[in-house]
Amino acid sequence: MANQVMEQLETPALILDEARMDRNIARMRSQVQRLGVVFRPHVKTNKCIDVARRLMETPQGPITVSTLREAEYFAAHGVTDILYAVCIAPNKIDHVMALQDQGVRLSLILDSMETARLLADRARATQRQFDLLIEIDSDGHRSGVKPDAAELIEIGQFLESAGLPVKGVLTHAGSSYDAFTVDAIRAMAEQERAAVVHAAERLRAAGIACPVVSVGSTPTALFAEHLDGVTEVRAGVFVFFDLVMAGLNVCQTDDIALSVLATVIGHQREKGWTILDAGWMAMSRDRGTAKQPVDQGYGLVCDLDGQPLDDLMLVGANQEHGIMAHRSGKVDGALHLPVGTQVRILPNHACSTAAQYGHYSVLGTDHEITAAWQRFSGW
Repeated sequence: MANQVMEQLETPALILDEARMDRNIARMRSQVQRLGVVFRPHVKTNKCIDVARRLMETPQGPITVSTLREAEYFAAHGVTDILYAVCIAPNKIDHVMALQDQGVRLSLILDSMETARLLADRARATQRQFDLLIEIDSDGHRSGVKPDAAELIEIGQFLESAGLPVKGVLTHAGSSYDAFTVDAIRAMAEQERAAVVHAAERLRAAGIACPVVSVGSTPTALFAEHLDGVTEVRAGVFVFFDLVMAGLNVCQTDDIALSVLATVIGHQREKGWTILDAGWMAMSRDRGTAKQPVDQGYGLVCDLDGQPLDDLMLVGANQEHGIMAHRSGKVDGALHLPVGTQVRILPNHACSTAAQYGHYSVLGTDHEITAAWQRFSGW
């Protein structure tokens, strides 16, 4: 496409600052190299081959996905080493086998004997082999087997006896999103590492090889001091960052590569409001900063250079209308930009905001849009 000035875009539009993105990728790549582990980036945030190609070690991967549709999309672009990092459900096995038939090495995860038995039955009935990892609960945040649970060994031994060797163990320290200091994130990174390494050691002591030890979240990946015993790192939102990450001091607001371009369409001056054409359909309903020390509403308002504007934020959102106002709620002296003025809004959660759009408008220099990179949503 020919270059286009950003201000010419019809709004709302999803803006991707290429320079910021490349800087974020370089930061994570440097950290992973320092830690001496394989990088298996999570592509659930970007859902875009143009972005993913900048992350992968080779055109074939490895990558992490959170839906089988993601696996299918990236497989169609030549990626063959894929980890599906959500516990497998029985109604997805046919889709898994179809991907295997396309040459994809698709690793699956599970965390219960119930699922292990279902997989063993399907493997026996279809004469198939599945690459399996056991999910470990390292922080009580979500799913997984506790590292010390008797069930961990029971699952591993059952799978091995069923002819389904355990490829490894995997964990995700989601509680790192509740760690509001760098020291707390570092402590969580060590908790994550220690838990999954301990689980792997227990399996090995029971005669199960367990070659893969996988960890991953953007905060813990960036602040881990060492990853002894770990073989790979998964992380994804670091590519774009967002206000939740900034609220954790994982990044600064000027590292956030994703924003929504919006236009002023009216005012409610007696309330101190400026109305934008970007509501929760443009930003998502995610209020991930609400529990942080600084609540950013539905997004932080910036000028066209991506710099925060007069402490303005989206204080409210209807389906297509965003309500922009001063953080303090002041009415007197509130900035009321003229109708037609455009602003950029930094999102709370890059994954959920990006999911509202079919493509990224890629921002180069001098407010120029240099490309439209297609992305997808759904399952």
